[in-house]
Amino acid sequence: MNIISETALQYQKARRFHWDGIADKIRKSSPAAHYHSRLTKIYQFLITPDQKVMEIGCATGELLSALKPSLGVGIDLSGEMIKRSAKQYPKIHFIQGDAHHLCLNKKFDVIILSDLVNDLWDVQRVFEGIRNISTPRTRIIINTYSRLWELPLKMAQHLGLATPLLPQNWLTVEDLTGLLNVADLEIIRHWSEVLWPFNTPLLSRFFNRFVAKIWPFRHFDLANFILARPISKPEIIKPLVSVIVPVRNEAGNIPQIFARTPEMGSGTELIFVEGHSHDDTSSVIKKMIEYHPERRCRFFQQTGIGKGDAVRLGFSKASGDILMILDADVTVSPEDLPRFYRVLQSGKGEFVNGVRLIYPIEKQAMRFLNLVGNKFFSLAFSWLLEQPIKDTLCGTKALWKRDYEMIAVNRGYFGNFDPFGDFDLLFGAAKLNLRILEMPVRYQFRTYGTTNISRWQHGLALSRMVLFAARRIKFI
Repeated sequence: MNIISETALQYQKARRFHWDGIADKIRKSSPAAHYHSRLTKIYQFLITPDQKVMEIGCATGELLSALKPSLGVGIDLSGEMIKRSAKQYPKIHFIQGDAHHLCLNKKFDVIILSDLVNDLWDVQRVFEGIRNISTPRTRIIINTYSRLWELPLKMAQHLGLATPLLPQNWLTVEDLTGLLNVADLEIIRHWSEVLWPFNTPLLSRFFNRFVAKIWPFRHFDLANFILARPISKPEIIKPLVSVIVPVRNEAGNIPQIFARTPEMGSGTELIFVEGHSHDDTSSVIKKMIEYHPERRCRFFQQTGIGKGDAVRLGFSKASGDILMILDADVTVSPEDLPRFYRVLQSGKGEFVNGVRLIYPIEKQAMRFLNLVGNKFFSLAFSWLLEQPIKDTLCGTKALWKRDYEMIAVNRGYFGNFDPFGDFDLLFGAAKLNLRILEMPVRYQFRTYGTTNISRWQHGLALSRMVLFAARRIKFI
């Protein structure tokens, strides 16, 4: 055995001895218990029940059990920790082992490293091992202490107010980003949590739910969170694409949609959902379907009201692997849709959102107050989702049908009062921890008809949804 491996062995032995020695005391003190209770609540938001979850460095197993996995596997260096965990939570599989040697033949939906990376000998090696037990859709969630808290934590440990630790690595988010990339893992987003780790009535709830999320106080948070995924490879099989076109009073634009919407993947299915038009939109669609027997086309009459309702109906009827939305006013070119397809097919993104506010907008294509509203909602969304969202109300979006089905199952979490469906999809994609990618598109002047948007009525409804979502996403 060479000097480096012998040193690593001694390092791990000291860690195992340390954690075995405090197995009965860990997380029993009031401050530590409150901190870990807060972490558990955050993880319960990030991870839906009934998934295959592995926690590396599971300690007492409390967090893993609280997530209610369909398959839960916990691994820890400490044999004493594993004994207590297995006895306390018999439905979870616990393994005594080294995080540097993940010899498992299973793949997991979620892999957790909670307050672990600063205690590891070789972080890169652990990340490379994680890659081997991940699927392309696995999510890796890491939380680690902020370096700003190094001195306060040492003082708290000295006073017996925090779990005692051996010397730590103190990795920054930037350090972890580089190590993840080397292991072919990429960050979806990162953020901070827990400003007040002590169990103080009223204060702890107020500081951790609200103040910890606001600049500049968030820079002083105790815990850094990272949500990552494996860097994906392109899909080998070409998927079928369903393009949903919600239409209302758009008779003059229908021929353009047939002429300009390209074939993508293994084929493109056009699904028109007509919503109580006052012109002859329905008859024009039916005629165009007859004139174009070479195209896969379907037509549905909307029973509800609003674009969001039409989109949900179209999605429910779609047979494609990829779902896209194309506004019937053709202000976004149908010719841009292959760009959305390529992002999904390549694996670089899992939800593609069109952005109209990067390229110059044609004169009178978007009214000034609409532009102001879009800017406001984009700033609000970027803050809420911890991801840059430049245009929340662009109608052109694309995602995998399997992901939409998960969004639909969890729709009740945010409520059902989005008139357009854009917020519904963006919030749902963020809740599923999807990789959201933005696609710049050129926004053109409408050549037929008038907008169906009521600036004040719809703006008020969208503002209500932002406030509601803030409670459900940001201030949990």
